[in-house]
Amino acid sequence: MRTDLPVLNLTEPQTVVRYYDNPVIGGFHPDPSVCRVGEDYYLVCSSFEYFPGVPIFHSRDLVHWRQIGNVLDRTSQLPPLTDAAAFGGIYAPTIRHHDGRFWLITTNVSHGGNFVVTAERPEGPWSDPVWIDLPGIDPDLAWDLYRVGEWWYLLIAEGGTERGHTVAMARARTPRGPWQPAPTNPILTHRGTDLPIQSTGHADLVTTPDGDWWMVLLATRPRGFTPGFHVLGRETFLTPVDWVDGWPRVGPVKPRERATGSWQPVEPYPTRDDFDTADLAPQWISPYARPRDSWSLVDRPGWLTLHATGSTLDRPGATFVGRRQQHPDCRAAVRLDPGSGRAGLSVRLDEAHHYDLEVVDGRAAVIARIGPLRERVADGPVPPGPVTLVITTRTAGVDRGAPDVVGFHVDDDPVPLAELDGRYLSTEVATGFTGRVIGMYVTEGTACFDWFDYEPTSGTRHHGPRQT
Repeated sequence: MRTDLPVLNLTEPQTVVRYYDNPVIGGFHPDPSVCRVGEDYYLVCSSFEYFPGVPIFHSRDLVHWRQIGNVLDRTSQLPPLTDAAAFGGIYAPTIRHHDGRFWLITTNVSHGGNFVVTAERPEGPWSDPVWIDLPGIDPDLAWDLYRVGEWWYLLIAEGGTERGHTVAMARARTPRGPWQPAPTNPILTHRGTDLPIQSTGHADLVTTPDGDWWMVLLATRPRGFTPGFHVLGRETFLTPVDWVDGWPRVGPVKPRERATGSWQPVEPYPTRDDFDTADLAPQWISPYARPRDSWSLVDRPGWLTLHATGSTLDRPGATFVGRRQQHPDCRAAVRLDPGSGRAGLSVRLDEAHHYDLEVVDGRAAVIARIGPLRERVADGPVPPGPVTLVITTRTAGVDRGAPDVVGFHVDDDPVPLAELDGRYLSTEVATGFTGRVIGMYVTEGTACFDWFDYEPTSGTRHHGPRQT
């Protein structure tokens, strides 16, 4: 629930040029909240059961975002969530800038409820939580300077977070009401349409220095035959806003929109990590917790070393370090030295829904966990020493019922060890609020990873699965 619309009086001109593609932050980045400080925009998203929590992004044009850190990056802010269910944890943050400081309020639904953290710089460090005795979720922050003319506006998420999701609005002369609903409520929804973008809702508003208004919001991109399956989670979209008779007017959210600001392409995350830095990059996340003794960048310099903390990905507690899948068609690859351990590359929604490409005892296996079922789908020998593991997703040439096909390759063999239907790693099958995360794991002993590479692909057809 958004209770404030920032009116900022900076007048530095920005050039309105070009077009941009939606989503502006692809993959599992729901519940966006945005604020502007001068010519810089900062945006945060929900992180649910993953650590570190609340990714924070920076942009100069509202279109191209780069992650600059995570707000909750230590256990004093985000205690281990090992007792939480999947898609528990951190819900719906709101970020604001006031009196020279950044302020963020959010809810830990698994531990403690609502709290506020602050920072002098958006990349941190952020303070330890100040807990608030406030029921509910999706809180907001407001100061007296945040209003439009003589009106306070209330931006409301309604209709659930599925296909019926909507954005509604009300206004009042004071924060205590009485509140008047917008005559055209909901001001935004895609319910009842066949548009390629669905579940539009949970929005926030921001102005540019030249006075244009924009809305960030979550939405999904379902694929496949009815009911459609979205596999990347709820993503961050952008759409322009006009004001008519004292109310915002928002058109349907399009895959392609006219941009604002100077157009300077940047990637939200680096596409490759050679693990030659002193600490893990901010895009790397782990479910529930990341014990300091479970990973190292110094045990074997230039490699990420993972130590097993759990015996299976089917239960919380296993060592897993991954990044969000951001594109419907993509390729993720790692160079793995399994040693004497059991390790691999996995694409994950939760403990009951994941596909794994695993190496142990000189063989690579594809393992599918779908609900109560666990099956070893295919396997084959691998040479001793380091091996390259590749997981691909493609949307071209798949059965019309599936959103995509997930392929598993060893040492860049163009013929996959196996291909699996992607619908079983979708929200419509698994339920929940998150999207796919592709990551490295170890469930026995110790394993080392030389590099991780992720890239969007064109979705071209691959060869059929290898016969084993």
